[in-house]
Amino acid sequence: MDTSTATSLWDELIGTQPDPDLWVVIATLAAAAAVVVPHTVWRISRNAITIAHEGGHGLVALFTGRQLTGIRLHSDTSGLTVSRGKPHGLGMILTAAAGYTAPPLLGLGGAALLGAGRITLLLWVATALLIAMLAMIRNAYGVLTVFLTGGAFLLVSWLAGPQVQAAFAYAVVWFLLLGGVRPAFELQAKRSRGGAGDSDADQLSRLTHVPAGMWLFLFHAVSLCSLIGGGRWLLEA
Repeated sequence: MDTSTATSLWDELIGTQPDPDLWVVIATLAAAAAVVVPHTVWRISRNAITIAHEGGHGLVALFTGRQLTGIRLHSDTSGLTVSRGKPHGLGMILTAAAGYTAPPLLGLGGAALLGAGRITLLLWVATALLIAMLAMIRNAYGVLTVFLTGGAFLLVSWLAGPQVQAAFAYAVVWFLLLGGVRPAFELQAKRSRGGAGDSDADQLSRLTHVPAGMWLFLFHAVSLCSLIGGGRWLLEA
């Protein structure tokens, strides 16, 4: 790659792109809702939220000095992230809290980038994160789902035109914002029936001696505030 090509790619990465028309923003919101709200479709699309959920655990584990040993994604949309380090303390607490908060916070960060016109930067960062996560997947189903998701981002980033890239980016961010809300309600419903006894909220309760319901409230607060704030950025872009 010569210097001029590298400079051109860098300029494209850090540069801004035109905002899509409002109808595109509304259409991508409707498309995201269509794969989050219906239960039958959600059973499939939730796999992408699980990628963000487990990726959040893994990323925070690394940032807090823990040793990330592997991530597993399962066909029932559950997942498991394993890290080594002290079984208590701030690093473990932050790692446990990162799962349910990761999808909405990623959506909020994506909305901030789109609000600033950084469509290309969003697509490239997402692609890089998925490629990095692929190296930590430890089961075949997980490799398949992350590979397909990363492949979609890579194809759109390199081959699609600006309008398609914008629509794809907005749809992804809307999906993270909307899809980040539903898991906390699902967890609440399971706990009300006496299930999910080893959920992230219950693990956090054991780590901090704060009731699991308070951690569940935090998950709700983060996801709903992210949806409201991110949604405003997207609609005002």
